[in-house]
Amino acid sequence: MSKLQYLKATTSAKKIAAVLKSDGALILEDVLSPTDLTHLKAEIMPYVHATATGADQFSGDKTTRTGALVARSPACRDIVMHGPVLAAARTFLKPYCGRIQLHLTQLIRIKPGQKRQVLHRDRLAWGGYLPADLEPQFNTIWAVTDFTTENGATQLVPGSNNWDPKRTANSNEIEYAEMKAGSVLIYSGSVIHGGGANVSEADRMGLNIAYSLAWLRQEENQYLSCPPQIAKDFEPDLQELLGYAMGSFALGYFTPPLPAGEGPEVVSPRFLFDGSVKDWQSNLYDQTAAKAAEGAM
Repeated sequence: MSKLQYLKATTSAKKIAAVLKSDGALILEDVLSPTDLTHLKAEIMPYVHATATGADQFSGDKTTRTGALVARSPACRDIVMHGPVLAAARTFLKPYCGRIQLHLTQLIRIKPGQKRQVLHRDRLAWGGYLPADLEPQFNTIWAVTDFTTENGATQLVPGSNNWDPKRTANSNEIEYAEMKAGSVLIYSGSVIHGGGANVSEADRMGLNIAYSLAWLRQEENQYLSCPPQIAKDFEPDLQELLGYAMGSFALGYFTPPLPAGEGPEVVSPRFLFDGSVKDWQSNLYDQTAAKAAEGAM
């Protein structure tokens, strides 16, 4: 049976991707500094305190889930764009796509008295229609507070990402993602996991940031959570990660709904921010041809 591995913050993207493929989960220790966490909490806690608890057992009747964090928090934007973790996400998902996207942002606060969440695989967000050998997402939970078994540390079943989809976990196969604030749990969309029970007297808070294949529908609709009037001020790399870019060849273009003759037809979402009417079809065709040629060498 696989065991949850604890790795240094400097671990390479290649190593992280390899461990995720074999074990489905790992923890990078001490990635964020106390100052980073202070800035993050100062920006998001007003929203967290205003968030109602879940409406069902899965969401948690003593758990709050606060979203739209890219629009609300510069510190969260920095974490979304964290270079080493983002590189690992791209490396891990590269076999299945040409571009990745931000799948969701959510501050999960498990309050005292919350029972453990039912074990599940996040890939079921797509209804179980994806092939079992296709990995759709790369998930992270950044510890905003310490994670302990007592306060609701995430339950994990290392290695379950390679199981038959119908196999369930026994209690002796479950581990808990105990980690210090500033560390980050990284896990695949195929590994069995769930929030733990909080039997302590304090909140357990984790920042859930997930990335997915750019040709799939996002769990958190970034175009509504972070609309163009907000996203226009971001760096191009973050705009593209939100989904303001072509997801693949001929996937994601639009036509500005302007009066006849006053705008272009069939352009990339980049047009929203830089007015570019570059032929995206030719551009993506060139990229595809280049990759094919590279693979033939």
